[in-house]
Amino acid sequence: MKLKHAQQIEVYRFQLTFEDGQVKETDLQALIGQFVAVNELSTVAVNLDWGCLEFMDGQVDIEPITLARYAEALQSRDAA
Repeated sequence: MKLKHAQQIEVYRFQLTFEDGQVKETDLQALIGQFVAVNELSTVAVNLDWGCLEFMDGQVDIEPITLARYAEALQSRDAA
């Protein structure tokens, strides 16, 4: 599974679109907050070769499977 597109919704909240068509909206602050400051969030990019989410020209990157599992875990927690 690869990430196809990412859109910042607000601060650390992103909408993530995966190549299999799944779309997940999630708050990434707990995952990346200690590595990516608020003023660095605008550097977000999707590495289309690897399908990962990158910040600061690749200094911080998150694998797509990690993103999907993280988003699913938050959705499950919020639903409970």
